Amino acid sequence: MSANTLPGHLAALFTTAVWGITYVSTKYLVASFDPAEILLVRLIIAVILLSLAGAPAVTSRPGEEKYFALAGLTGICLYFMLENTALTITSASHVGIIVSAAPLFTALLALPVYHDRQVLSRGFISGFVISMTGIVMLSAGDSDLTVSPIGDLMTVAACISWAVYSLTIKKLSSLGYGSLAITRRAFLWGILFIAPFAVMADISWQDLSRYTDPRALLNLAFLGAVASALCFASWNYAVKILGPVKTCVYIYAGPAITVFFAGVFLGEELNARGIIGGLLTVCGLFLSSLPRKPRFLAGKEPGTDRENGKEHKDASEA
Repeated sequence: MSANTLPGHLAALFTTAVWGITYVSTKYLVASFDPAEILLVRLIIAVILLSLAGAPAVTSRPGEEKYFALAGLTGICLYFMLENTALTITSASHVGIIVSAAPLFTALLALPVYHDRQVLSRGFISGFVISMTGIVMLSAGDSDLTVSPIGDLMTVAACISWAVYSLTIKKLSSLGYGSLAITRRAFLWGILFIAPFAVMADISWQDLSRYTDPRALLNLAFLGAVASALCFASWNYAVKILGPVKTCVYIYAGPAITVFFAGVFLGEELNARGIIGGLLTVCGLFLSSLPRKPRFLAGKEPGTDRENGKEHKDASEA
């Protein structure tokens, strides 16, 4: 970790810590609010705050608006609709732990984009198998929690959506757009994509008594101001500095944060099988993130298949 990348690491760590709490906050809200309603309200709050904070409007260059639209579709609309809907049928602890698999999907999708074959290392594959075993134990085990394979699969789909979003943000950053500008533009596209879901949802707009609940208002404000406006900007900044794969590694800290706050505020508990499944998931993710042994430590120079001795011999013969 260099001084140049330290701000990116701090931004990613802060964002992950806050997002680890959002599952608990959203789990509380889905008892009274439709998932589409929660997302629409938090996005509107976030866009207003970003505008007040001076987030610049974006005039995209020809052929580049599609990346903003893709970011809004995958990271804002699909990710949160899948996650929020999953929270209505499965536990916050399950969602938080399964979402920690997002780095795996990000790395796999980065392979054809960045041509980084490191994701195919033995450590990565072993870690993926171990973490998926943990997810299966969480999904199919006889946990005391509310278990829903459909809800867990929806959370996996949310992970894939987030992976596409992270890679898209990296692309937009490489095109020269700032983090606040990207965040605001993606949120506007997210509102556009989520609006049809909100219209079709069974929301009683005539009865707004649920908005008089102080705890509900506090949670909505937290999701809109902190978890959306602030944290999406900090996450996009981290992706710009560290890249999508390295930034997503910080999601590993999410499960512990989620399980802790779910136990404190929601009274959720994990039995022995659930605890083992969660540990396997996190351990597998850490294993998959370990870098391969650098080629020069194996007696080879980076970027060549020839051993050091042979390289020097060829150079002397030349």
